[in-house]
Amino acid sequence: MSILVFDVESVPDFESGRKVHNLSADLSDKDVVKAMQHLQFQKSGSEFMPLHLQRIVAISVVFEKGDQLKVWSLGDIDATEKEIIQRFYEGLEQHIPTLVTWNGNGFDLPVLNYRALLHGVQAPTYWETGDDNQSFRFNNYISRFHSRHTDLMDVLGNYQPRGGAKLDEIATMLGYPGKYGMSGADVWDKYQQGALNEIRQYCETDVLNTYLVYLHFELIRGRSSPDLLTQKVIRLKNMLRESEQAHLQDFLRVWEDS
Repeated sequence: MSILVFDVESVPDFESGRKVHNLSADLSDKDVVKAMQHLQFQKSGSEFMPLHLQRIVAISVVFEKGDQLKVWSLGDIDATEKEIIQRFYEGLEQHIPTLVTWNGNGFDLPVLNYRALLHGVQAPTYWETGDDNQSFRFNNYISRFHSRHTDLMDVLGNYQPRGGAKLDEIATMLGYPGKYGMSGADVWDKYQQGALNEIRQYCETDVLNTYLVYLHFELIRGRSSPDLLTQKVIRLKNMLRESEQAHLQDFLRVWEDS
């Protein structure tokens, strides 16, 4: 069995926003976003864009299969949104992993659905619900209550709105780094600055936190043991320690200092 923990980072989709709100072609992308945020605030009291108006700029993953453990961001720094999404679904088609997220049902998967729809990205295994493969009838990626996609926030909160929690707080509670140096609120500003690599690195630390929380979830539901949890934590620390990437070494440093 393979595990694919993933996280999506996005910015307002100014191209679609220009069309949806019939905004002038003379407006800059930045001004379009300001107009979108103003309209959204008037509508909902928040500037947070609806999920169909989110443009994916990074998808980062932790992949575990047997002794294999790896963290990275899909595509190279110049990859288009469509290419990033295609890589995500190609990996899913190849490995058919258990997907693990934090609030994936509330954000990441719906955003992926809309962006795949926009770009025409095919993902038959992801959308399978048992018509062609009976094994997906009672365990598929689409159903909220199936484990082929495990939304940790959803299940730990018992599927109740008041049960939701922030990944940062749960990871910190368990003794892990949580968020530091950057948050999701900074992504649009970083994107405007051309700091896509910083966004990707931030996304990778998010999936590391999610993976660590998942290890504890596997323990409490009896699919792991204290010894196995310790072994996997040590393996992850060794991977980070051997990495040549500064942000991964920083994650380990913050972890060990916490």
